[in-house]
Amino acid sequence: MAFYQLEQTQKIPASLDAVWDFISSPMNLKEITPDYLGFEVTSNNNENKMYPGMIITYKVSPLFGIKLSWMTEITHVKDKEYFVDEQRVGPYSLWHHQHKIVAIEGGVLMTDIVTYQPPFGFLGAIANTLIIKNKLKEIFDYRTVAVEKRFGKM
Repeated sequence: MAFYQLEQTQKIPASLDAVWDFISSPMNLKEITPDYLGFEVTSNNNENKMYPGMIITYKVSPLFGIKLSWMTEITHVKDKEYFVDEQRVGPYSLWHHQHKIVAIEGGVLMTDIVTYQPPFGFLGAIANTLIIKNKLKEIFDYRTVAVEKRFGKM
């Protein structure tokens, strides 16, 4: 069974603290997710910052307006450097998302690395070729624009 990877980088003209504060808060996920996905955080996380072991639940409509439940666990966090979320329940057979930030001249370099495996074996591989990889790229391109609206463009 095949797995796939999407990697995207973005330079952000802001401080490491400001970028970390934004990306490490589950409540900001909706702001960087396209409206058509109907994304909604459903967990009652009183914590504004992610921590290892944190469970976050969502409702999302990735295809045809069908609402799906999605649960991720924050498995690793290194303050102001990276965190990892892994799907526990959801649409993928495997979902591992690394969020990394590093200070650079004039701001921050943010890197997202998503390793994923669609469900349904070879049918999932076909779906990835026809739909999934393009949708993921579209979502992360939207995130780039949303982050630029918040922090500016480098």
